[in-house]
Amino acid sequence: MDHAAEAQRLFMEGYNCAQAVFCAFCDVTGLDMDAAARLSSSFGGGMGRLREVCGTVSGALLALGMLRGYCDPASPQAKTGHYLLVQEYARRFREKNETIICRELLRDVPVTPGNTPEPRTPEFYARRPCLRFVGEAAAILDEMLEETCT
Repeated sequence: MDHAAEAQRLFMEGYNCAQAVFCAFCDVTGLDMDAAARLSSSFGGGMGRLREVCGTVSGALLALGMLRGYCDPASPQAKTGHYLLVQEYARRFREKNETIICRELLRDVPVTPGNTPEPRTPEFYARRPCLRFVGEAAAILDEMLEETCT
């Protein structure tokens, strides 16, 4: 599956940025769309429109955790290895976009404050680079998953 294209399709359908990326990987995480959308719903807009870590990054890291994460709290090696993957993901996203912080990525885009999402109009999509970030986030994750096949 082309996860980047699927993530972009989901974003254009109205899912938030984190949901679009995370839900695009349902075919490999084994989650159904409803569960994936609910799990990632808090991370859109840089965590509930707080403009912190970009939702695309959060969505990708949720999928990375599902697919390459650790579950044994007594294994520092597993934690270390996973955190290495997280940091590598962030490095690659920064390499393309200079930052993983939503407000910095949208520094040239006027955004309305508050908790109410902006309507998804053609103007919304035209003035935001989010669709590109959604595709890049999913593509980076695909690259890393291919490199770390288990």
